Amino acid sequence: MVFPVRWAARPTPYGHDTLAYGCSRPRAEPPPGEEADQRVVELIPSQMAALRVFVGLADQLWVPPADGLAEQVRTASCDHGIKRWRLHLTQMQMDSVAYGLWLHRMTGSAAEVNRFAREYGVVHSPARDSGEGPRAVRGGAGVGGRG
Repeated sequence: MVFPVRWAARPTPYGHDTLAYGCSRPRAEPPPGEEADQRVVELIPSQMAALRVFVGLADQLWVPPADGLAEQVRTASCDHGIKRWRLHLTQMQMDSVAYGLWLHRMTGSAAEVNRFAREYGVVHSPARDSGEGPRAVRGGAGVGGRG
């Protein structure tokens, strides 16, 4: 069955550019075959903002973000309906997120780290760190502080 075309649109140059940009932008989907070791993490805007600061400081930190975390942050997609940023993270990247949120907590607000601990059960604990990098405690409850 063939349907007649009822109307057509001619995008402006801005419309063409928007379509090209939107179609070429990488998505935060895990590469094929890596789904088993990755977990979908949904962050609220304040958590994502703290995470962007953390990955932005990578070259200044003694303990930099985990491999691939900066790319996940850069390509994260936002579900505007629920106002959450969706990332696909490995356990090592989740531990690194916990560390970044712990740094954010140390400079002001504990709300982001507490929410991450509550939702994903991962908390950075410097008391358990051997000095080799972020170690996270699984199944941890929230941590104290303001927020």
